[in-house]
Amino acid sequence: MEKKVKMADIANELKVSIVTISKALSGQKGVSEEMRKKIVVLAEQMGYKQYAPDKNKADKSYNLGILVPGRYFGKYVSFYWQLYQEVATKAVQKQCFTMLEVISTEDEENSQIPLLVKEQKVDGIILMGQPEQSYLKNLIAESNIPLVCLDFFDQAAPCDAVISDGFYGTYMLTNHLFQEGHKEIAYVGTLMYSSSITDRYLGYYKAMMEHGRKVTEDCVFNDRDWETGDVEGYQMKFPDKMPTAFVCNSDLAAFVLIKALRLRGYRVPEDVSVVGFDNYLYPGICDVGITSYDVNVKEMADRSLELIIDRIGNKTVKYSVNVISGNPVYKDSVAKLNKPVPEGNGLHL
Repeated sequence: MEKKVKMADIANELKVSIVTISKALSGQKGVSEEMRKKIVVLAEQMGYKQYAPDKNKADKSYNLGILVPGRYFGKYVSFYWQLYQEVATKAVQKQCFTMLEVISTEDEENSQIPLLVKEQKVDGIILMGQPEQSYLKNLIAESNIPLVCLDFFDQAAPCDAVISDGFYGTYMLTNHLFQEGHKEIAYVGTLMYSSSITDRYLGYYKAMMEHGRKVTEDCVFNDRDWETGDVEGYQMKFPDKMPTAFVCNSDLAAFVLIKALRLRGYRVPEDVSVVGFDNYLYPGICDVGITSYDVNVKEMADRSLELIIDRIGNKTVKYSVNVISGNPVYKDSVAKLNKPVPEGNGLHL
């Protein structure tokens, strides 16, 4: 069988980058006319065949790349595994094939283009989980193929996005705590780490404002290492006077918080109430049912696939931010407030 010629083969012959080859063959700026002609001629001589979507293709069968920053696939960060499985399953139903590539921390920091893109193996990309902004910008600039951002939105990225309703979801959960008699409510989430964490904080903030409660620095607790994204191993510092309830940006953060509270001698929900987000946690790791917001994973997966297939088909539609609503689910981690919570001892956990 004749070996398929790749852009990397042309790049090796001319001693230039794959990015230069890609720009030259796709007619993008940033390559001199002299170099462009050399690349085009050599590509023809080597038998390189450039992919071009067939607008009249009846079955719309495409190869889709699923990219995920590695830090989102931690030991207990199972929400993204669930989301990926849903995308992969629905892609098959739409006669598409998915290929997963996990972005290493090093590649993300150095803005390295993924192999799926370099080797032209995919017709479109679904980027699941927010990477560094510099990585996202470089991916868009260099890939030249359709991209959909799943579970995050970045204003600087000219592409479609599909997100859960983090703002109103957390707003409803915070209001639920007020309805149960809580007033001293804190938020758990590292602000600006991702758009979803910040959106959920803003929903919490809206509910606090409407109930006349001030949100100070003491009300917000970081939940992860900024560099690695590690949640489980993060050391949280509690105040001497504890809030009566915590609003967490995810069920994973809620689970880690519950463990830390128990080490301090607090019971959940008898002493302190906790709510999460996602309504998904690795089965069996938490013995308390966490009140949460059930993200509509199936609808998020379906919408992201519809968008990427539309983009591959070259439909001239404007980029859009698609907010998918879910529902609050009330479990065992919230109790009515009937007594003040005991003061802590200021330990670091």
